[in-house]
Amino acid sequence: MAIRQLPAVVVNRIAAGEVIERPAAAVKELVENALDAGARRIEVTLRDGGASLILVSDDGEGMNAAELTLAVERHCTSKLPDDDLLHIRTLGFRGEALPSIGAVSRLSIASRKRGASDAFKIAIEGGAKSSVEPAALSQGTRVEVRDLFYATPARLKFLKSARAERDAAVEAVERLAMAYPSVAFAVIGDEEKPLLRMNAAEPDLAGKSAGEIRRVRLGAVLGRDFADNAMVIDAAREGFRLTGLAGLPTLNRATARDQYLFVNGRPVRDKLLAGAVRGAYQDFLARDRHPMVVLFLAGPEDDIDVNVHPAKAEVRFRDAAMVRGLIVGSLRNALAAAGHRASTTVAAQAVAAFQPVQWNPRGGAAPALALNPGLAEAPAAYQAPLAATAPAARVVEAPAPDVAAHPLGAACAQLHETYIVAQTADGLVIVDQHAAHERLVYEAMKAEIAASGVKRQILLLPEVVELDAADAARVAARAPELAELGLVLEAFGPGVVVVREVPAILGETDVKGLVRDLADELAELGGALSLKERLEHVCGTIACHGSVRAGRRLNQSEMNALLRQMEATPHSGQCNHGRPTYVALSLAEIEKLFGRR
Repeated sequence: MAIRQLPAVVVNRIAAGEVIERPAAAVKELVENALDAGARRIEVTLRDGGASLILVSDDGEGMNAAELTLAVERHCTSKLPDDDLLHIRTLGFRGEALPSIGAVSRLSIASRKRGASDAFKIAIEGGAKSSVEPAALSQGTRVEVRDLFYATPARLKFLKSARAERDAAVEAVERLAMAYPSVAFAVIGDEEKPLLRMNAAEPDLAGKSAGEIRRVRLGAVLGRDFADNAMVIDAAREGFRLTGLAGLPTLNRATARDQYLFVNGRPVRDKLLAGAVRGAYQDFLARDRHPMVVLFLAGPEDDIDVNVHPAKAEVRFRDAAMVRGLIVGSLRNALAAAGHRASTTVAAQAVAAFQPVQWNPRGGAAPALALNPGLAEAPAAYQAPLAATAPAARVVEAPAPDVAAHPLGAACAQLHETYIVAQTADGLVIVDQHAAHERLVYEAMKAEIAASGVKRQILLLPEVVELDAADAARVAARAPELAELGLVLEAFGPGVVVVREVPAILGETDVKGLVRDLADELAELGGALSLKERLEHVCGTIACHGSVRAGRRLNQSEMNALLRQMEATPHSGQCNHGRPTYVALSLAEIEKLFGRR
């Protein structure tokens, strides 16, 4: 078959397959256009998850008739005034979104230039463009997309349910709303049902810092729990600045969905973030738990390449290792500064676990029933013999007032020889003595390794490991870094490395498996996490076996000493698996349990 040039409409439909793969992608492109136009209010209307209708209205700069005509042509944009791809300061720049959408749908755009007296509209149906006509519009731009993918029916078969597509579109708007708290966003669903509504930064917030305004917006998107239990991130290195919020380890999720990275205001999904967050939280959470993180990275445009993905979902950095180090370092510093703090959700979950109980004279305690007011309580409830049951708590001396002023209070009792109950200035604390001491021992071991280095064990027979040539070169290039972790290796010909020493703390280990895991992670994430995790797993195991066990009776001095050590040790609010080591209940929360509030 002879080579021929494809018709423009087919070219546009091919491009649409790369840029607009589902309704959420169209919503993202249109909302980004509105933000680039300086909009302060953006409203999105969806029908059938966006398959039958996407309507995006904004109060931005708007377009005149000539600009409107060019806006629907491929590679026409106002966002590259100097044709400079090295200094991109806008969300869009390719000039592909509108013609791609118009090639596969029934598209109409009405716009009025700011300060102009007239508005205009244009329509495209399956790639066929109409002429510009006068329109009625007060300000900004109104984009209407009907019957998305009607011109490419095969794509319709790959859409998910209307609800799934709707949720994806709402999430796309939420991601942009995180980065632009000064803009009001609204999403309206079927039957005029509001799916999302976020006001711009309120006037009463004007006196607050940008970080405080951002916290309010992120709390509106990710929930109050995140806003209340997130650490402030603010660090800079080599022209880059990293800001945002990172959740405490005890505020975690089963998936990494709530991890967001914005680069110069652009939401991106990047494996760099996943690897950096995992590296920072690696000894605070189990592998199947993930922290909540929202990070905003600002840096020089010529050090960031945003022209690597049709949907602009990925970026590349000139110095990716430096950026990763900035993310890991800032997160670790924030975790260290958090000290023994645990998230308030721990207390909320504890309060929710309590059930009101009333005494049943026939069968002991039972869940409370809804009784009519005024009924007499069973007199047997006041006569229950306390001595009939073995004491579950061992009460110690009343705490001294000065000791109770400490953050974790003073020990009052030990429950089931496992949990320490301490009185604080405004409530009480319940401590899991084993989990708490396990973290203390673990942190002490880490500090000792950091001070004296990882002890090495020389292999009697060096281990020869065969890898792909690229993997072997990648591992050999990181030999100095691996040596600091106790693994001494060197290149041994093409595709081969030889291991001469391993960390002594690992004992007998699968050296070949370890090196192959390291090679995979260096290729994917750029960091040697497997070795660090193995070292930390061993340290955690030793800490677990060397810590105070559940069932051991402690005297008051020992319990108070444990509390004081927790207060002085970073990360003591959670064990090595991200579970809380203590639950703090305020007096107000306790009073709610008894109906006093």
